[in-house]
Amino acid sequence: MTAPHPDHPSPVADLGPLARRALAACAELARFTETPGEITRTFLCPQSREVTAYFSAWAHDLGLNVRLDAAGNLRARREGPAPESPTLYLGSHVDTVPNAGAYDGVLGVTLAYAVAEALRAAPLPFALELLAFSEEEGVRFGVPFIGSRALVGTLDEVLGRQDAQGISVRGALEAYGLTPAELPEAEVRGPSVGFLELHIEQGPVLQAAGAPLGVVTAIAGQNRLRLDFAGQAAHAGTTPMAHRRDALAAAARFVVAAEELARATPGLVATVGMLSAHPGAINVIPGAAHATLDIRHEQDAARQEALKTLLAQAHALAAERGVTLTVTETMTQPAVPMNPGLRAALHRAAAAEGLSAPDLPSGAGHDAMVLATRMPAAMLFLRSPNAMSHHPDETVNPEDVDAALRVAVRAVLALAGQDGAGEHGA
Repeated sequence: MTAPHPDHPSPVADLGPLARRALAACAELARFTETPGEITRTFLCPQSREVTAYFSAWAHDLGLNVRLDAAGNLRARREGPAPESPTLYLGSHVDTVPNAGAYDGVLGVTLAYAVAEALRAAPLPFALELLAFSEEEGVRFGVPFIGSRALVGTLDEVLGRQDAQGISVRGALEAYGLTPAELPEAEVRGPSVGFLELHIEQGPVLQAAGAPLGVVTAIAGQNRLRLDFAGQAAHAGTTPMAHRRDALAAAARFVVAAEELARATPGLVATVGMLSAHPGAINVIPGAAHATLDIRHEQDAARQEALKTLLAQAHALAAERGVTLTVTETMTQPAVPMNPGLRAALHRAAAAEGLSAPDLPSGAGHDAMVLATRMPAAMLFLRSPNAMSHHPDETVNPEDVDAALRVAVRAVLALAGQDGAGEHGA
């Protein structure tokens, strides 16, 4: 390992101003919204151009090469020392859910730019590319990761998907002035060091642990299902309890069974997010009920075993009431482990800063899971005060932003063979 050149101060000597800039940038970017009074920025909305202009100006100040790829991703690049040099990618997404907070996704982009600025004078043996993904949330077209899909060559699979106005993904790209035929040029080429994504946790684990940061072990796999319970509608006053085929009663027992199994299984989360009854009259026994299930775990085998157990319970609960059950799986996503080498670099960087950064899984999906199909990937989580996210009250602690920046800079230097970049407190 090599130490920094004596003529150059350590890039981690004083990152406070850059951390504050990354945080302030999130507040400035929050002004670019489709809906006044809240933060709403969906894929390729007019305000996306303002976000692109903001980061383009920052990138030009850093002397980076800037381009907008065919999926609307902003790519800011510092070339490596040789054409064959590998690339380290950093970034996250700039779209939001409706009425969002100011930090989900965007903070990962502003911190990536802060890392590049901190390392502006540092020699690196690889290229550095900053990614501001145009879409991750799946709001407009019902499918997520439109931005990062372009980098791994799978965006063409959803180009025909339509939004609520009947506009396809292809049509949205063209209306924005992009050329879908150029999507192959958006794919990552050549060797890579990996992809590093900084992101708020969006949950309570780090706050409960009193830790400012966490290193993601894996992005949880998930199954999404629809369960249709079919019984018999009947009069609520004239049908004795023993003669009822109440579809909603069976579905309600399933809701409780899902909660109980998840509570009893470490690491498992199970959610019935939608439940409806038909015909929906106060004096009619529900003849049909429809429920959804979202079940997640960082280990595929544990998730699959839990799902098998829960569906067996659901069928049994339905049969007890003379109700039939039809199960339709709508999505299956395997768990995505994060790269051990990149995780180790983050742990070492946190230790060098005297910071606690425990391991934890991510229950939510992220762009890192898409990039992980093409290159090593890792995530550094920042504590979410009050576990609030996808909500206007979403926030971060300024000291955690500073810590994340210092750890990210140290990790990049370690990957560059410069572990000796200053001692803690330098």
